[in-house]
Amino acid sequence: MSKTTTTAPVVFEPEFIAVLKDLFEEKIVFNKVLGLKIEDIRPERVTARIDMKPDLIGHYQHGRVHGGVVSAALDAMGGLACVAANGARHMNEEPLQRLQRFAKLGTIDLRIDYLRPCVGEYFKLSAEVLRLGSRVANTRMAFEGADGKLLCVGAGAYIVS
Repeated sequence: MSKTTTTAPVVFEPEFIAVLKDLFEEKIVFNKVLGLKIEDIRPERVTARIDMKPDLIGHYQHGRVHGGVVSAALDAMGGLACVAANGARHMNEEPLQRLQRFAKLGTIDLRIDYLRPCVGEYFKLSAEVLRLGSRVANTRMAFEGADGKLLCVGAGAYIVS
């Protein structure tokens, strides 16, 4: 008979989540311009929402979100996923010490596939880390309509050390 061990899922402290939300929603000014609102931060997946507003329109006749909005938002989500995954890796450190690792984060490569026009009242975004190395993390991201329809996908590589 083999022994199986289960490990409890990592749960972030409220302080860690509050500071991370403040960083991404308020301190990164461009995220604030986008209206990026973090909904959930877990080591394995992060989610957010963007409400549609006139400032985000790229095509005036159709009211579509500008492709740069999608790209910037998915890039931010990929970065947030890296911070969450890296934060979970270092739970032995204090929350603010783990957040210092954010200062070293940077986008190496970003690919966005625009699958459908982005039209709607609001959009749901998610990201997860596929691989977290000691220096580089690889992510995948999704941009969905309010109805859950997949509108755009992204893949990113980030420097994390």
